[in-house]
Amino acid sequence: MSDEELTYAIIGSAMRVHRELGSGLREKPYENALVFDFKEIGLRCIQQPAYPILYHGHVVGECVPDITVENQVVVEIKAVECIGENESAQMLNYLRISRLKVGLILNFRNAKLEMKRHVY
Repeated sequence: MSDEELTYAIIGSAMRVHRELGSGLREKPYENALVFDFKEIGLRCIQQPAYPILYHGHVVGECVPDITVENQVVVEIKAVECIGENESAQMLNYLRISRLKVGLILNFRNAKLEMKRHVY
């Protein structure tokens, strides 16, 4: 599946989840519902994968994005006023560290689902 087709499917899932759960919940229910929806439509995903952070060849920590889908797209769930520079910087770090190319930030806080796509 191409990156574009996959992000389209992910956004479709996010819209279904947002429509059913509504806005304003904490992040975890949206994350769990998305994982359920991804599996229901046949997408392979990993919830809370850990990627090592290296410094001079030594593991100094790990980064843990919310979900990776088909080992192609990092999905980060937010429930914030709006997606800002901090959320974008976090996603770019996730992409750099995971070595994946595409990331989606999905913000469920408001009445309209907000999304931002990043390519590394």
